[in-house]
Amino acid sequence: MNVLTFTPDGTGHGLYTEVVNLTAIGPLEMERAGTIEFNPQTQRWEVHGAKGDLLYSDASRANCLTWEHQYFNH
Repeated sequence: MNVLTFTPDGTGHGLYTEVVNLTAIGPLEMERAGTIEFNPQTQRWEVHGAKGDLLYSDASRANCLTWEHQYFNH
């Protein structure tokens, strides 16, 4: 489930999805919430926050994608 929240000034926040045409409500600004990259030293996929901090790691990229979606869509 995707969550879209709005602040009192009308700014919306949430994970981008193409299920809902968000351009219908106005111009969009996108910022990556995090990245998923493979670490060759640990042989694990890592989820990093926007500031580069390590949030989660797993041997499975699919598990990292699932974790990232749940973490940033709370």
